[in-house]
Amino acid sequence: MDSTSRIVLLTIFFVSMGLVVLSRFYVFFEQLYALKYRKPLFLNVIPFKKTLSPFQLQLLIEEFSFYRNLDKKQQLIFQHRLAHFIAEKQFIGRQGLQPNERMKTLIGATAVMLTFGFRKYSIGLIETIIIYPRQYHSKVNETYHKGEVNPNLKVIVFSWEDFEHGYHIGDDNLNVGIHEFGHAIHLNAFGNKDTSSVIFKQGFQDLITYLKLNACIRQSLIQSKYFRAYAYTNHYEFFAVLLENFIETPRAFKTQFPELYRLMQKTMNFYFTGY
Repeated sequence: MDSTSRIVLLTIFFVSMGLVVLSRFYVFFEQLYALKYRKPLFLNVIPFKKTLSPFQLQLLIEEFSFYRNLDKKQQLIFQHRLAHFIAEKQFIGRQGLQPNERMKTLIGATAVMLTFGFRKYSIGLIETIIIYPRQYHSKVNETYHKGEVNPNLKVIVFSWEDFEHGYHIGDDNLNVGIHEFGHAIHLNAFGNKDTSSVIFKQGFQDLITYLKLNACIRQSLIQSKYFRAYAYTNHYEFFAVLLENFIETPRAFKTQFPELYRLMQKTMNFYFTGY
């Protein structure tokens, strides 16, 4: 190897090492920033290339109020994220059901809505979405389910009948899509170290700490009956139920429990029109 080749190789080596150090410093700096301000330095890192079909766009406009309330730039981001989410996941029907474009769009849009404040938004814990026509029997606990998350199999499951019911009645704080994706987001964050996961984990810990330190708030939550009783099963169900209420009736949530609402906003980095 001649001296010129050695110089080139050494230059490449030192540049590469410099980029590695710079990358690590950036990750460290951004996570410090995220913990202080509860948001990433920037939210979107990919050019908006993926597109939706005319049917999907019309469906969002006519039936997905969260999308309608976004500004034009945010709508383009939402479109890209939704197209990417649908392309990345495997949709499987059970009991004769064939997942169609409407099902994929509305299920995917629910996930994209909930993670719209995250930079890493595709919920990597979930690879497969299984859809049953209606409530299905689980052999695990011998009961009928409307939905569930299986992190070991990287699967989320929905009864389409119950998903649609929760989707069309948007103010009863019962939404199986939001609830189950809430579990998936929770589990996914606690298994990852990216900036959005760091923000979520800190926010969730703040929620739990706030409740532990305020016995009167816990009692007020129960007495108000604003959150259904299932919320008090455990921390996982509590968060999933809070998320249903947060999305479906934000004004009532903010009016009755303003500090809890603020903590949910910070946990989800959710500062969009209507919230």
